[in-house]
Amino acid sequence: MRWDDIDQQVCSVARTLSVVGERWTLLILRDAFFGTRRFDKFQRNLGITRHRLSERLGKLVEQGVLVKVPYNDKPVRYEYRLTRKGLGLYPVLMSLTRWGDEWMDGGKGAPLEYVHLACGKKTTPVLTCSECGEALRPEEVKVRVGPALQDMAAEMENEGERNPEIQELLLRSLVD
Repeated sequence: MRWDDIDQQVCSVARTLSVVGERWTLLILRDAFFGTRRFDKFQRNLGITRHRLSERLGKLVEQGVLVKVPYNDKPVRYEYRLTRKGLGLYPVLMSLTRWGDEWMDGGKGAPLEYVHLACGKKTTPVLTCSECGEALRPEEVKVRVGPALQDMAAEMENEGERNPEIQELLLRSLVD
């Protein structure tokens, strides 16, 4: 499979990477969360070429992660604002930040600290269960086949195709 077709996979990670998996994209989003909106400021902050930045911003707009909003009429100038879809990436960036603070700090500590405005205390992002609120750890979470993969398996079966990986997942989810 070619990288350009990664969004066609029946996989949430692959589909997400089709939008944010290119170099620079997460740094552009980081800056957008910090309040950067204008092209020149993104370029100045990141040191990215104008061509590459234009390309990345264009893709984020095309995917509905950012929206272009005019801020000047003559000449027409735009700024980039996060959409609801873009704001949905906040937990991803916070999780990457936590990982970087824990594993890549070189013993010097976190470069930035995050303060929760509601309580005024420094916070560390934690992934929790949406149902019970407990912290999620890999050894305490199992994967179960969802409707999209069930549909794909049924389509493949109807066409006489078999995918051993999908079949194994289906069988495993029936046993559990």
